[in-house]
Amino acid sequence: MLRDNIVESILGKTTQKRKSRIPAKLDFLQSATGLILAIFIIFHLLFEASILFGKDSMYAITKMFELDFFIKDGSPIFISILAFIIFVIFIFHAFLAMRKFPNSYREYLRLKTHAKLMEHSDTNLWIIQITTGFMLFFLGSIHLYIMLTQPENIGPFASSDRVYSDVMWPMYLMLLVSVVLHAGVGVYRLIIKWGWLDGENPKKNRLKTRKIIKIVTIIYLIIGLFSLITYIKIGYEHRDNYGERYKVVSNEN
Repeated sequence: MLRDNIVESILGKTTQKRKSRIPAKLDFLQSATGLILAIFIIFHLLFEASILFGKDSMYAITKMFELDFFIKDGSPIFISILAFIIFVIFIFHAFLAMRKFPNSYREYLRLKTHAKLMEHSDTNLWIIQITTGFMLFFLGSIHLYIMLTQPENIGPFASSDRVYSDVMWPMYLMLLVSVVLHAGVGVYRLIIKWGWLDGENPKKNRLKTRKIIKIVTIIYLIIGLFSLITYIKIGYEHRDNYGERYKVVSNEN
């Protein structure tokens, strides 16, 4: 009997140790996939903002992702491949993040009430991340699906037609706000969680990190809004030629 109890105790502790490693591994994977997506968003918004420098700039970026520099005239299939990879990471990250989401609307309201009573800024940021994450699950999936299935419809005119004539701008506006806030809060929480910038004075450095992330988030929101407005403007001007693709005008005689 004593022997059985000892064996059971040892096995129980071993099982507990094995189980305890799983959440840590899942947290690491969630952090890693979140960081990959955040880096992707940082560059994606900058590439989208190329429209601010003119149609030729945006067209050049599009052709670059079609590997025009490697294959003659390039191919939209490479954009589909990239969209598929990001889509897989996106779904995997969402699956990992859902472990920590409230299981019901009642739990969500309870969390908001708790955060209001505590008046803890980082808890409020967690609520923002939950809300934007929920929005992104739908909005991000729609956007990635379009990029995956319609890679040829990317360009100064094609993208602008989709934004304006197809009346997709409200979705892209919500997507912009939710993805920038989610990425900003996510990067901040990663820095705090893993102590990357703690230094000798963690409290002081965390406040600095918070301010920097806030400024960068606002800058990216402004860039994204100006880009969206530009796409709307081009789409409005191009509405009578819906479906026409952009062509670079050669200066050669």
